[in-house]
Amino acid sequence: MSSECAGKNSWPELLGTNGDYAVSVIERENSRVDAMVILDGTPVTGDFRCDRVRVRVNRNRIVVQVPITG
Repeated sequence: MSSECAGKNSWPELLGTNGDYAVSVIERENSRVDAMVILDGTPVTGDFRCDRVRVRVNRNRIVVQVPITG
């Protein structure tokens, strides 16, 4: 689904990095999105939005899933 969105929409290179750093990179590379850090496993809504990127982190704030738009 993320291919429907304009601009870069996947950041596999950020897997394993600090979540706050990942947010800054994502928002710099695609100004159309708002990226947010969330703890992996946190319940979220299931709606798809091209202007949102959830950066899932572990308790050490390390990115544990590839961030994508949605």
